[in-house]
Amino acid sequence: MCRIYGHFGGHVPDDRLRAVARLQRHGGPDAQTHHGADTWALGNNRLAIVDLDHGEQPYTLGDSIHVVFNGEIYNHRELRERLRGFGYTFTDHCDGSILPALYHRYGTDFPEHLDGMFAVAVVDLRAEPKLVLATDEAGMKPLYYHQDPSTGTLSFSSELPALLSMPGVDRSVWTEGLDSYLSTKTPFGERTMFAAVRVLPRAATAEFTERSGLRVHRRTPAPADVETGDLNQAGERLREVLSREVGRLRLGDVPVSAITSGGLDSSLVTALLAPGVPDLHSFNIAYRGDWPFDEREYARAVAEYAGTNYHQVESDPEDFPDLLDEVVWHLGQPNADPITISTYVLFRAVHDAGFKVAVTGDAADEMFGGYGRMRQALRDGSDWADRYVESLAAVPRGLRERLYTAEYRDHLRRQGTASERIKHDLLADGRDRLEAITELEVDERLPAYHLRRVDHLSMASSVEVRLPFCQPEVTRLARGLPRDLRIRGDEGKRALYAAAKGRLPDSVLNRSKQPFTLPITSMLTEGNKLLEFARQTLSPDEVAGDGRLDPRAVGELIDHQAAEPTDEKALAVWSLMIHQVWIRRMGAGTGAHRELAEETV
Repeated sequence: MCRIYGHFGGHVPDDRLRAVARLQRHGGPDAQTHHGADTWALGNNRLAIVDLDHGEQPYTLGDSIHVVFNGEIYNHRELRERLRGFGYTFTDHCDGSILPALYHRYGTDFPEHLDGMFAVAVVDLRAEPKLVLATDEAGMKPLYYHQDPSTGTLSFSSELPALLSMPGVDRSVWTEGLDSYLSTKTPFGERTMFAAVRVLPRAATAEFTERSGLRVHRRTPAPADVETGDLNQAGERLREVLSREVGRLRLGDVPVSAITSGGLDSSLVTALLAPGVPDLHSFNIAYRGDWPFDEREYARAVAEYAGTNYHQVESDPEDFPDLLDEVVWHLGQPNADPITISTYVLFRAVHDAGFKVAVTGDAADEMFGGYGRMRQALRDGSDWADRYVESLAAVPRGLRERLYTAEYRDHLRRQGTASERIKHDLLADGRDRLEAITELEVDERLPAYHLRRVDHLSMASSVEVRLPFCQPEVTRLARGLPRDLRIRGDEGKRALYAAAKGRLPDSVLNRSKQPFTLPITSMLTEGNKLLEFARQTLSPDEVAGDGRLDPRAVGELIDHQAAEPTDEKALAVWSLMIHQVWIRRMGAGTGAHRELAEETV
């Protein structure tokens, strides 16, 4: 596991490259290296997991192929043996060292042979020199990039703050980004909150040359071909596949731990992991004090059932305002999920306990139909897409429009909104309703909202997260299940519950689903430090800065939350607060005030 960065075209001095490396050192504290020439460079910050004494990047093949990579390749042993049969030789056992030979053999089709999570950058100096970038099927490992057509250069990195430190990268924000963020809790697709920065989508291979520019190709995963039978047979098949994939994720030369929230997904992963990991340690996060949605009793029950060493991590809500700067900086752009604070604190505790690897149950809801909004969409009538899109929002549409200035509302009417685009995509071509929803959840929401949060906030503490539910065999099985085995009426994740039957305590299997999140409705009340922090952060002078939010409307929202707390108002206040912290922390020159003013002239 690593952090990577680099550029192709133009020239970046060594001192600037070292500065980029320093900004990502938390994700790769074990070694920092870069290599290049006048017009290109590849760099790496290493978190040593496999073959600890070797694995210096960039990996090379002769003088013409150079590779850096972030992630883990679980089938690297099989690939190494195959490549040896073609005459390639290797000097170590690192998973990434097979990449130059794999690229040499298969060209830009090389990602199709990889089983793992990865973001890869290849500089190929044969014929016309080019840069090749690739991401894994699920989008577990992010890769941000900035292209400057005027100079014929492309810069990239694993994290946004590092990319922004590259020469020539513009920090101006995407004007419509505020509405996109409030509509979906973080920008979906390839957009970021920065106008000139994109993120490579999942299952993508990109080629860049100075003459042709950037071309991005989306790889199409193999179609699902699943014989599942009835519910019990589907559960047995899923348990078999998931057990095998969890076993593969034990790969490495460092101890592996588990994150156990107490819900079905992480509990099942913990139970399947424990038999193959002697002395497995499991971690759960809770909050100091008496707050709703405490799940520690379920996590402890799973630990006792599976025989793990249980770690109860407690976070103090009094510390949250002080943590927000760090969390927002590591994320690089706003994410409205309050769980970001908990995630950051949890992985800091995993690191402090001496672990570099943690296995989690993330992504099961998207794959197997676990969200209530999915079930509701299948029950709704012709307006289902409107209600579904609204369910994604941090701030409901009516409240968003009241919070915006008149100029910003007019701008959005002219430019269109993220909600309108998502609704159009859901209804396109008369697709099956569940398949349209699942495609959006897996292709856009999961990488942007969920996986980047987990990746950035775990690597902030030098911890690598592994996700069995994102493994290709698991996702193909999930996508191949008939609707009835995923969702029926009010029941979701039916095949997954069947797979867990007899493998978890009844208290966990039979509990009602609840979101694991920060209880911000209770915390954003009078007498709590978080409310006072919100008032300071969203003061009229701060809010008025870029012309998109009405300071009076924002102040009234905070006052209404303090007087009559509700989940809707609390999340709206939280989301606006996170956005304002992001503007301040990232030094984002919004430019929105100028753009809106020019439109009214």
